[in-house]
Amino acid sequence: MKLALIRQRYNPYGGAERFVARAIEALKGQGVAVTVFARDWETREDEPAVSELVRCDPFYLGRLWRDASFARAACRALAQRRFDLVQSHERIACCDIYRAGDGVHAQWLDNRRRALGAWGRLGVRVNPYHAYVLAAERRLYASARLRAVICNSRMVAGEIRRRFAVPEGRLHVIYSGVDLEAFHPRLRGQHRRVMRARLGIAESDMLYLLVGSGFERKGVPQLLEALARLRGARLAIVGADRRTDALRRRADALGMGSRVVFAGPQREVLSWYGAADCFVLPTLYDPFPNAALEAMASGLPVITSPSCGAAELIVEGENGFVCDALDVAALADRMEKIDPVSARLMGEHARSSVAGLGLADMAERLVALYRSLAA
Repeated sequence: MKLALIRQRYNPYGGAERFVARAIEALKGQGVAVTVFARDWETREDEPAVSELVRCDPFYLGRLWRDASFARAACRALAQRRFDLVQSHERIACCDIYRAGDGVHAQWLDNRRRALGAWGRLGVRVNPYHAYVLAAERRLYASARLRAVICNSRMVAGEIRRRFAVPEGRLHVIYSGVDLEAFHPRLRGQHRRVMRARLGIAESDMLYLLVGSGFERKGVPQLLEALARLRGARLAIVGADRRTDALRRRADALGMGSRVVFAGPQREVLSWYGAADCFVLPTLYDPFPNAALEAMASGLPVITSPSCGAAELIVEGENGFVCDALDVAALADRMEKIDPVSARLMGEHARSSVAGLGLADMAERLVALYRSLAA
């Protein structure tokens, strides 16, 4: 089977990009030849090679022009080739399959407005880029060519069905796969002592972890406020954001600068999962973060929000908690309910919750969908 995969930019560190890398690796094992259409494609030596890379890199200024020019270039390049199926990870109408890994932009904007003041909401309303993405989303779901939408959570499938009237039969919930061997509770024994010594964190200290970039969306501001209500707890934030310095100053203003580690983007995250007691992601909107899957596979309980697809795997009080992203008091309460001892037991339940979400499981579901569409 010949599959074309459209992804504008790829680097090895983003959650969506890790899904693409895992999918390519798993699909190659199933005999699927993957040709990638991309503007930028940066890989590490240990990542799977694609069958072919077609670069679509027209000139642009600004993100609106960037996305629109790539969409046109990718569709033109695709028109010159023949594939059994075309799968896009961008909002482009010239595809048979769309993977809604970024969720629904209109839903993200609705959720984001809750955290913005009047001027911020006005800025969102008049921003031409958001207008472009919303229009691209409508064109995509109205396309006669679109045969299937891969959703990485039931939450996203419901949003697409309600907002765009896509028939339920075209919506396929396929959770992202996680490497259950690499992300494993044994990471605790391998990394906890060394990492904590390096970070100056005592073995008995409660260490919360957030992995992800885009700190406003991930909920870092309210996480800092919640942490300030907890005595002695520590927090490690792994990821990149242009507001990092401002958030570091906020942590200092709250009197807990020494309790928060802003680690920046990391090539290797296994040791961070091994060092932590609990994963926290009070996100305003996240279709289904790979980091939550990785944390659960590593034996960490997860605290997240109802606007996160990972909440579908949470059994309240058993493998984690779910609370509103902007309710700082509730977030602090849930964080306080987990101590290093209970975290071990909850982490065992978290691991069990993702036992059926390995890379092979994801590949089987994807290939089954592809074969049904190509038949």
